[in-house]
Amino acid sequence: MTVEQAIANLQHEELGRRYYAAWWLGRFRISEPGAIDALLVALEDKSDRTEDGGYPLRRNAARALGKLGDGRAVPALIQCLDCSDYYVREAAAQALEALGDGSSISALMKLLDGGVEAAQQVPGKPHLVQPYDAVIEALGAIGATEATSIIQPFTEHPVGRVRCAALRALYQLTGDSIYGEALIQVLQSNELQLRRTVLMDLGAIGYLKSAQAISETLAENSLKLIALQGILEHHLKQIDEISLSEEAIEVMNLMDSLL
Repeated sequence: MTVEQAIANLQHEELGRRYYAAWWLGRFRISEPGAIDALLVALEDKSDRTEDGGYPLRRNAARALGKLGDGRAVPALIQCLDCSDYYVREAAAQALEALGDGSSISALMKLLDGGVEAAQQVPGKPHLVQPYDAVIEALGAIGATEATSIIQPFTEHPVGRVRCAALRALYQLTGDSIYGEALIQVLQSNELQLRRTVLMDLGAIGYLKSAQAISETLAENSLKLIALQGILEHHLKQIDEISLSEEAIEVMNLMDSLL
């Protein structure tokens, strides 16, 4: 498929072609203006709709825009946070995290209204009222320090991935190691999926003290390597040295042991 074909397919009468085109543009990071414009139009699509009211094309368009790094998408993605489709809101929050624009902070914080008490599962649905983990992670990555007190109660949320998102964000917003250490403790969870989640969280925040615990976690080596790579990259950005630090060498040795 060419770029021109993908852009044209976003308006194709076959819904499947539209869906695939949005995915393709994001997958191959096609950030030319015509692609951005077409994806922004797709964010308002009303024809591709599931029986339960979801908007699959909007979801893919939001995901793609998050990968393309164009700030023009921010206002439209903020509007998507009000969409009736939970998964569009989730994709929009993740895209806004990737774009890192502070103008989205207020709208993201609004999705946390009601606090933990309101963060319940929707009857008959496999998800909560809001995509709390995606929203909280976005606020942490963007550096929304004004959201710290709102995020704090979510460390007690009954859903593990939401608790981890809160710990991850609070570490990013405060730099307090208590949150990094709490994430390390979750690596001992009996739930494999939760251990996988924490590996990615620790890699995302670059918590250096977790390297050994990550290498010993009962999970796939591929995921442990991704987490350790995130920690190493974060550490190398922070140090101002020509030669490798002892900590960096230790992380690299741990990575070698997993290969």
